Amino acid sequence: MKLYDGGRAPNPRRVRIFLAEKGIEIPSVPIDMGAMGHRSAEITALNPLQRLPVLELDDGTIITESVAISRYFEELNPEPALFGKGAVGKAQVEMWQRRVELHLLATVAAAFRHIHPAMVEWEVPQIPEWGEANKPKALAFLDILDERLGKSAFIAGDDYSIADITGLVAIDFFKPARIQMPEHVTHVRRWHDAVSNRPSAKA
Repeated sequence: MKLYDGGRAPNPRRVRIFLAEKGIEIPSVPIDMGAMGHRSAEITALNPLQRLPVLELDDGTIITESVAISRYFEELNPEPALFGKGAVGKAQVEMWQRRVELHLLATVAAAFRHIHPAMVEWEVPQIPEWGEANKPKALAFLDILDERLGKSAFIAGDDYSIADITGLVAIDFFKPARIQMPEHVTHVRRWHDAVSNRPSAKA
């Protein structure tokens, strides 16, 4: 088994944090995304979408998409439960994971990919107006997230979950996406400090 890892990019980092929370170590193959390594023939053969991370199992099975890879390891190693416990708990994690992924991580990524000069060869066509249009979408979702975090320690409830991992990498990507964290989202700030101080955040 080996993980093709893309370094500082948000999605590879999501899987590394997940594995660190589980205490799982697997061999990794570093791919230099800055040098377009994710578009190499080797990676394209594994994932025609040319995205990382990619998990290759011992029998040659390929699993892509960060959440799918994380769910695979959750099934093998159910504790600590990062996809929730029980019917309601699992549904709550799924709901918030989807919300954070679609309304925060995706909008931050769109801002970064369409605004940052380093992404001009990655995002074709690069449309700066679309990047700017996504910034207020990310900030609007922060208000929803702030209200939620005023009621619970973590995004999906009282326990840390994959929704928190997705939220952490999204907010940490604000700086390269040129988005400023508002001062008034005090609950988001409290939560971000807490999850940033977990050992797994350094993965």
